[in-house]
Amino acid sequence: MLKEFKEFAMRGNVVDLAIGVIIGAAFGKIITSLVNDVLMPPIGLLLGNVDFSNLFLNLNGSYDTVEAATSAGAPIVKYGLFINTVIDFVIVAFVIFLVVKGINQLKKKQEAAPPPGPSAQEKLLMEIRDLLKAQR
Repeated sequence: MLKEFKEFAMRGNVVDLAIGVIIGAAFGKIITSLVNDVLMPPIGLLLGNVDFSNLFLNLNGSYDTVEAATSAGAPIVKYGLFINTVIDFVIVAFVIFLVVKGINQLKKKQEAAPPPGPSAQEKLLMEIRDLLKAQR
């Protein structure tokens, strides 16, 4: 059973999937940082110094910040964090779209390239074949 598991785990597809998941998780962290630390501050500034991560709907009581409401155990709807997550998703989806588009363009170029002609050895063999046919 251990041998079967080792064979399964070492298949190319499983290893490729593991690498993809690890790279995807790291890429997700980069995109989250890009959105939260680079994109959202200027967008918030343009919208009148709005901090999206601190936007929430208070369902019970009145609190000034998400942290204060959370520490008090008040029920809140964190729609600002949802906005950040949606922007994360849009950026990741756009980057994946660009990657897939680039891969498709490379495939088209490979398909459009004419197949290589016969090698010198193949040409010689075709000449020999043609000479043998002519002698019959």
